[in-house]
Amino acid sequence: MLTRTIHRTIHFNAPASLDGLDRPLAPGDYEVNEDEELIEGLSWLAYRRVATFITVPATPENGHVSRMLPIDAEALEEMLRRDGIGDGR
Repeated sequence: MLTRTIHRTIHFNAPASLDGLDRPLAPGDYEVNEDEELIEGLSWLAYRRVATFITVPATPENGHVSRMLPIDAEALEEMLRRDGIGDGR
């Protein structure tokens, strides 16, 4: 199966809380990666999202280690809408 990864940068204007994170994310820019796989058997190219990850930068609070964490894509899009900036694309 063919897969691809879409990279984008999002921005939060206010602290953001997402399920699976132990503390809110500080306002700022974050890298998001979305893994997609090719839907086979169609007469055109189409992909479906299979995973979404956000990179949390290294800070003293997380032991100076950056982390790439899985997140729910729909929850992320809703958080961006509530933050007032759209989807960041």
